[in-house]
Amino acid sequence: MSKKVVLVIAEGFEEIEAVTPIDTLRRAGFDVTVAAVGSSKSVKGSHGIRLEADALLKDIKETPDAIVMHGGIPGAENLAKSKELTELLSKMKKEGRLIAAICAAPALVLAPTGILEGKKATCYPGYEKELTAGRAIFSSDRVVVDGRVITSRGPGSALEFSLEVVRNLADDKTADKLTKALLAVV
Repeated sequence: MSKKVVLVIAEGFEEIEAVTPIDTLRRAGFDVTVAAVGSSKSVKGSHGIRLEADALLKDIKETPDAIVMHGGIPGAENLAKSKELTELLSKMKKEGRLIAAICAAPALVLAPTGILEGKKATCYPGYEKELTAGRAIFSSDRVVVDGRVITSRGPGSALEFSLEVVRNLADDKTADKLTKALLAVV
């Protein structure tokens, strides 16, 4: 059975940070559902690219194996305002599911929920204060894995981030094979 991943998008999402994980995780064979916060499946990114989500987050009933969140402003701020997302993240933390966030999302979405407390994490430059306010241990590494939480810096690290999610949901062999097929340098 294929592992289930929910990639959550909100108005103002950073396009590279949303589309790269969607594509990479689907190439790895995962069942990826793009879920929009709010009341519309049509969501506009921070650079004017519009995505059509598969579902609304409020309609997702099954807890996925992993959740992935983009950054971007106001995208990450809009994710942080979602009650449904906060509730799902809390449930996933309690169940030990994989939680992955990139760019401003680790600082604006994960840190306030306590998910990063005592964990090594990274975020987009300039959001370190918000990250450490959630009692995270800041790292300037491009991708950071601490337990069941993966964080990353920004658009330029989106492929590395996505491949690390693959590695944590599948195994090294699957991630290495995909890295080679994508001609990725990681």
